[in-house]
Amino acid sequence: MQARQRLVTAYDHGVPDRLPVTTHHVMKYFLDHYLGGMSVPAFFEHFQLDPIRWIGPVSCDASRGEELIGDDPLQFRWISSPEWRISTEELPDPQYKAVRHTVTTPHGQLSMVIQSNEYTGWVVERLIKEKRDIDLIAAYMPTPRCDVAAVNRVSQEEGNRSLVRSNLLAFDFSGQPGTWQDASVLFGIEKLIYASYDDPDWVHEFLGVLLQRKMEYARSLAGAEYDVLELGGGDASSTVISPKLFDKFVAPYDSQLIRAAHDAGQRIVYHTCGGMMPFLERIADMGPDAMETFTPPGMGGDADLAEAKRRIGDRVCMVGGWDQFHFFRGCTPEETRAEVRRCFAAAGAGGGFILSPSDHFFDADPELIAAFADEARHCLY
Repeated sequence: MQARQRLVTAYDHGVPDRLPVTTHHVMKYFLDHYLGGMSVPAFFEHFQLDPIRWIGPVSCDASRGEELIGDDPLQFRWISSPEWRISTEELPDPQYKAVRHTVTTPHGQLSMVIQSNEYTGWVVERLIKEKRDIDLIAAYMPTPRCDVAAVNRVSQEEGNRSLVRSNLLAFDFSGQPGTWQDASVLFGIEKLIYASYDDPDWVHEFLGVLLQRKMEYARSLAGAEYDVLELGGGDASSTVISPKLFDKFVAPYDSQLIRAAHDAGQRIVYHTCGGMMPFLERIADMGPDAMETFTPPGMGGDADLAEAKRRIGDRVCMVGGWDQFHFFRGCTPEETRAEVRRCFAAAGAGGGFILSPSDHFFDADPELIAAFADEARHCLY
């Protein structure tokens, strides 16, 4: 099998020729500091990992004055329109890069400030400051559509070399594809949890505004040759919210997106970077094709691969499970190889398992990544 066939077979709960082994987003910091600025495709080739091509081309309605903002036509871009005018300014900051994004609408402005360093970015000023700010999003924010032709050109270019993957729509500037997760980025997770008790009707209204936009994008995916799209987010994990909140504010919304994506012919992987074990069946009940990241205790999660395989392994493909903190740094190649075998023994039986770091990594020993990839390639079915 070639890489794309191998990964798709696993996503479809099948048995590939060997254990698929890959990683999540490859971080620029790691490539620059450890591999001399190597490109992402070269990274996958160098370590002989099963490659993933991340894209997100979108289109807009120029007849309504909409304009795409952003230079890369194969990635998600924002839409500015006469009623949703986006401006960006860099702010003076002695330590970090700081950028304010401002949206001007006929009935007010919204703004968000994001700081970043060489590792990552984070929100320091939330977009939603007053509860009725959501009315501006509902009334004026444009919705991008999937550029199906661009997706399919990439798909055909890749052939069976790489999995073609994307996210379900996230909010502009800073967001993630899960409905609750997007809301937590825009409003703040602590404030959102408080509001779920103090003003649950408003939280449902907020989630409904975000859901409607995501549903419109999901319907536009029909015909796009994606292999899998990501949904979810860590603020919907059991290390952040309770099962009660998950049942009330996460599952009712994200399950609709999964159904819409399936109706458009797409697979969904539900991403939970955090605790998962109390939610395993709840997530599987929403109907995704796969679940990730099965973060182990050594990475701050709670995943037990063998127990997870027993409980939901016949319902979804399992992706992740790798402790990149302890087995990509500070150990021997033999210890890394032994951990690969342990993960394969725990979750590999019957296929439907993709070994992958349980999220991004920034610092890693290339020798240990090579051992990880090589040992996984020798885990045969």
